[in-house]
Amino acid sequence: MDYVIRVFDNPLELPAQAWDALSALQDAPSPFMQHAYLAALHTSGSATPETGWTPRFVTLWQANTLVGACALYVKDHSYGEYVFDWAWANAYGEHGLAYYPKGLVAVPFTPVPGARLLAIDALARQALLEAVLQICQQLKLSSLHLLFTSPADRQACDALGLMQRQTVQFHWHNANSQGSPFDSFDTFLASLSQEKRKKIKQERRRVADAGVTFRVSEGAAIRTEDWDFFYQCYERTYLEHGNAPYLSRAFFQSMQDQMPANWVLFVAEREGRPIASSLIAVQGLGTSEAVAYGRYWGALERVDCLHFEACYYQPLSWCIARDVQRFEGGAQGEHKMARALMPVATYSAHWLAHPAFADAVERFLERERAGVDHYLDHLAARSPFKRHEPQ
Repeated sequence: MDYVIRVFDNPLELPAQAWDALSALQDAPSPFMQHAYLAALHTSGSATPETGWTPRFVTLWQANTLVGACALYVKDHSYGEYVFDWAWANAYGEHGLAYYPKGLVAVPFTPVPGARLLAIDALARQALLEAVLQICQQLKLSSLHLLFTSPADRQACDALGLMQRQTVQFHWHNANSQGSPFDSFDTFLASLSQEKRKKIKQERRRVADAGVTFRVSEGAAIRTEDWDFFYQCYERTYLEHGNAPYLSRAFFQSMQDQMPANWVLFVAEREGRPIASSLIAVQGLGTSEAVAYGRYWGALERVDCLHFEACYYQPLSWCIARDVQRFEGGAQGEHKMARALMPVATYSAHWLAHPAFADAVERFLERERAGVDHYLDHLAARSPFKRHEPQ
């Protein structure tokens, strides 16, 4: 099959409509791979060469038809990735080798599983990955990393011999023991063990007793002043941890302007004043495969258990009311299991140019994979749901 490869240094130069049409065809589409989302990261100054994210978006063409595409970044650090390779970088440095720059196929600052290699079929997907590897070699990059990949991505990576890495996230599913959606938050609570049910009720009561109520806004109903308040909370959370926020206010302005339907905002209020907020993203709302993604949160006042209410209980209640099938809680966080977010495996794929380091990393990943499998088994035995004895 004859393909033409074109590389774009600016996402604004990409054919947006063709990109989004390709993204919608994938096995795991998400709002984070939409052209508007990736372009906003660039135009807002959040993910640019100045911040260590140099775009080299790779596209695959047949005549004038886009048949494959991915967001490749050349990086000089490992911040904002959530699949940690700092130890690999240190090992390179200890041997006098440069780990950076490296290649990354991912959505900046967004640890959400989904399609990374957009393609019309498996053949085009493999050709796209081959092109990406060739570009990494031409640029003399130390390595290539594809983060939070979909099953179709993993098949392409396996076919080309990339190393697979497994990590763990925590996701909630809107299904009772018979597989039917919950019809209310109380019904969801009833599915939990008495200990977990009691704990959640106590946490919610503490927030209510503190005089906190919530206001929920969807899509275009999120006002500019709400976005302003949200960003104030979001920025403060980062600053309290001694870091500047990854995303600028201009990025969220682009979300309001270009992707409003993909966002839901929860604002906590006390005595008529907003004091905290959480923002979730949504995909496929109104369909049988709707997904919500917990993304950002922040508070201007301290209230016991407010984080749990804003980031879990309010979104889960909203998901039940809106027939959302899954809520993904983001990176890490074993404490999420107590809120009925269950462990799931997430995946990344890796290629290292240096043969000796590739062998060493492959051995490390084999040991790590066994540890992750054991960890998943351990977590599954601690399910917060009621145990049903076999008949």
